[in-house]
Amino acid sequence: MILKTIPRVHIETFGCQMNESDSELVRSMLKREGFVFTEDRERADVVLVNTCAIRENAHKKIYAHLSELKAIKKQRPLVVGILGCMAQNLKGELAEKEPLIDVLAGPDAYRQLPSLLTAALEEQEQGLSQKGLALDLSEYETYEGIMPDRDSGVNAWITVMRGCDNFCSFCVVPYTRGRERSRDPKSILLEARDAAARGFRQITLLGQNVNSYRHEEWDFSRLITAVADTPGIDRVRFTSPHPKDFPAALIEAIATHPRICKHIHLPLQAGSDRILELMGRTYTGTEYLTLVALIRRAVPDIVLTTDIICGFCSESDEDFQSTFRLVKQVQFDSAYIFKYSERKHTIAARKYADDVPDQVKGMRVAQLLETQRRITLERNRRYIGKSIRVLVERDATRSPAQAMGKTDGNITVVWDKGTGGFGPGTLTTKHIIDASAATLYGR
Repeated sequence: MILKTIPRVHIETFGCQMNESDSELVRSMLKREGFVFTEDRERADVVLVNTCAIRENAHKKIYAHLSELKAIKKQRPLVVGILGCMAQNLKGELAEKEPLIDVLAGPDAYRQLPSLLTAALEEQEQGLSQKGLALDLSEYETYEGIMPDRDSGVNAWITVMRGCDNFCSFCVVPYTRGRERSRDPKSILLEARDAAARGFRQITLLGQNVNSYRHEEWDFSRLITAVADTPGIDRVRFTSPHPKDFPAALIEAIATHPRICKHIHLPLQAGSDRILELMGRTYTGTEYLTLVALIRRAVPDIVLTTDIICGFCSESDEDFQSTFRLVKQVQFDSAYIFKYSERKHTIAARKYADDVPDQVKGMRVAQLLETQRRITLERNRRYIGKSIRVLVERDATRSPAQAMGKTDGNITVVWDKGTGGFGPGTLTTKHIIDASAATLYGR
């Protein structure tokens, strides 16, 4: 059966940068098969929701979103597709309890989306209803040969590897994105050159454990150096690494290459050795501190950020104080701090009780957030009086009369447009006149 009209697709993305990158792949594959995209959900024949499964708040947002789509679907024909990690992790629950969903596709099944959506649209025209499912994990899929369909901007995400082999006990990623597999460096460098030709000035290399990248003789330090040598690219970033995979060659590349940003997001998760062992993180607090010292010795001006989980299974006050002391000792430039939320199918969900009261989790998060806010403010104030190179991104959020950009260390800078240097993609120098815990103010 041939569809009567060209289907219009609206895609909404939740969660991490990897999902943003995957949505670009989905757009590319569907456009190649004749689908068109619209920013207006009310005009769409198909709504795709690319989902996250990392934390409970992400689930709540997506279920609230599904309620909105349910109301729309009662008023007119609409095909609803759920993509990504939540589709993979909660496939049984979503398939059985959410009748509005027509298509479920996991992160390794996006090549099947054109046929799945076409079939769902055809069945809808015939008054039929049968779910299309594509949820198998792959040992090989890296979407080679698919050039992402990127929105214009300054930064281009490039996924260099997929999946994860770490199996941290709290994390659902190995169960939603499968085992690690790295892309061919030739295709990554081709994508980098394409991004530069399209006007992108920054590339962020992505992977669930990005510094574990390995393809034949290529490791991550060789790859990031080659990407940073791409003509037309001013900055290269990467996220997220694991502390266990930081060879000297990678630290040296960050220290010496002028276009590799002096910023490392180094997830800590906890400062207690007992909790780190339960989490399966494979390092101790002392080993983490040793790595931080090595990095700062090689790159004295490095900006270090991190992730921390409060209230993991059986976390005592003493365990939390170990994390608190380590945060004060390291002096991170910023930190993402979250309450532990149990994820289905993880090792922790199977083996450990989620026994820290929610109120205690909240108090620990609040205490760490306030401490980190003070540390961040103090560290940001060090830039006052200095002139810093900034890559301009867009208008500032609070006022179109201001522009914003990022330092090499990924710190936000805001300034009045009247002071010049506000074309997106421009590298400009700003003299810092003030600072908050979130922003530097320049002129």
